[in-house]
Amino acid sequence: MEAGALAPRGDSGALGLRGTSRGRLADPAFRWLLTILAALILALIVFFFVFLINKATPAISKFGVFGFTFGNDWDVSRNVFGAWPLLAGTIITSTVALVIGVPIAIATALYVSELCPVRLRAPLTMLLELLAAVPSVVYGLWGVFFLIPKLRAPSQWFADTFSFLPFVGGPVAGPNYFIAGLILAIMILPIVSAISREVISTVPAEIKEGSLALGATRWEMIRMAVLPYSRAGIVGATMLGLGRAVGETIAVTLVIGNSPKIGKQLFDQGYTLAAVIANEFGEAANNKLHSAALIAAGLVLFVLTLLINGIARYIVMRGDRLRNISPTEAEIGMPTAAPLMGTGLTK
Repeated sequence: MEAGALAPRGDSGALGLRGTSRGRLADPAFRWLLTILAALILALIVFFFVFLINKATPAISKFGVFGFTFGNDWDVSRNVFGAWPLLAGTIITSTVALVIGVPIAIATALYVSELCPVRLRAPLTMLLELLAAVPSVVYGLWGVFFLIPKLRAPSQWFADTFSFLPFVGGPVAGPNYFIAGLILAIMILPIVSAISREVISTVPAEIKEGSLALGATRWEMIRMAVLPYSRAGIVGATMLGLGRAVGETIAVTLVIGNSPKIGKQLFDQGYTLAAVIANEFGEAANNKLHSAALIAAGLVLFVLTLLINGIARYIVMRGDRLRNISPTEAEIGMPTAAPLMGTGLTK
C-alpha cells in the first residue's frame, strides 16, 4: 500500500519538474517576443518619420525647414507654401479646446469620483464615454447646422463687449476658430475625464480621511489633498487630450472656414494642418510641389503630436516617481493642522 501510494506522488513530481523546466524556457522566449514587438512599434514610428521626410523633400529643399514651417503664405496658385497659418490655426483651436474642455472634464471626474451617488456613477460614466463613440463628421455637421447659426449673435455680443481683450473683437464670421475649438472641447471630454477619474481614484483613502479628520470641508479636502496628489496624472490627461485636438480633421474642416491666413481675432476664419491635408490632397496629385508641401505639413503635425505625447508621458512618469517616494506634506500638498483646526499649531 505504501509503495503504491508513493508511486503516483513520484510521477506527479516528475511531471511538475518537467513543467517547471518548460516554464523556464518559455519565460525568456516570451520576454524576447514582447521585446521584438515593442521594437517593431518603434521601428514603425521611425519608418513613418523617414517616409514623410523623403516625400516632403521637394518642399523642404525649396523653402527650407524654417521657411516652410514659419512662412506666412500658403498660395497654391503661385506654388508658395508656408505652414505657419495652418500651424497657428492648429494651436489656436487646440488652446480653445483645452480652455473650455479641460475644466469641465476635471469637474466631471471629481463629481463622479467624490460627490456622485453610487447608483448614478455607472450611468454617468457610460454617458460620458458615449461621446467618444460619436463619429467626428457628426460633430462637424452639428456645428455647421446648429452651433454656427445659434452662436453667431452671442459671439458678436461677446466680441463687442470684450473687444478690449487681445485677440477678441471685430465682426464674427460664420465658421471660425472659436466654433472649431468648441467642437474639439466636446471631443476631448471623454479621454480627459476618463483618465482624470482613474487618477483621482488612486488617491489613498488615508489622505482624504486625514484631511476630513483635521477639520477640512469636502471642498478643502479636494483642493488640498486630491488635486495636488493627482496633478501629474491630470496634466498628462490634458496633454493627451491636446494630442487628440491637434490631430482632429473632419469636424474641424467643416467648421473652421478653411482660410489659409492667420485670423486677427478669435472669431475669424482659419485653417489647420490636418484640415488642409484633407481638403487639398486630392487636387495635389498632379502637382509634385503641392503634394510634397502637404506631406511636409503632415510631418509638422506628426512631430507636434509626438512632442505633445512625449511631454505627457514624462509628466505622468515624474508624478509616479514622486508618489513612490515616501509621501510628505510637501509632496502631496497635505494641509497642516494649523489652518485646518485653527489652533495656531505649527509643524
